[in-house]
Amino acid sequence: MGKKAKSKEPSTTMTDVEWVIMNVIWEHEPCAAGTVQEALAESYAWAYSTVKTTMDRMVTKGLLTRKSIRNLNLFSAAISPDNAKRGELKRLLKRAFDGALTPMLQFIVDEEELSDEEIQQLRKLINQADRKSD
Repeated sequence: MGKKAKSKEPSTTMTDVEWVIMNVIWEHEPCAAGTVQEALAESYAWAYSTVKTTMDRMVTKGLLTRKSIRNLNLFSAAISPDNAKRGELKRLLKRAFDGALTPMLQFIVDEEELSDEEIQQLRKLINQADRKSD
């Protein structure tokens, strides 16, 4: 009996560097590593080879896809920004708040200096959630 091949689901665990690169990819996809390196040149002094190597690793992790056209590699995101954020939030909730949302929200309210506008936005979101649950 042969082993069943596992389907490779994209890993949404990203390093800080991968987040920076993904933000460029999401904005410009499909794009080449050179495009990403140029877009980041003012903020980061990363060499082309560093960006390309990181992007190749991101393909292996399932974060990016690569399409070769002649000698040009074009990269696209394999995960959406929402899926990436969802994965990041779930990891934070699990790691810091034992998976519970309310203690995290309480921590934010207690620890952050929320502006009046932010408080109003939170009230609006809660009211919308209340209406949805009715």
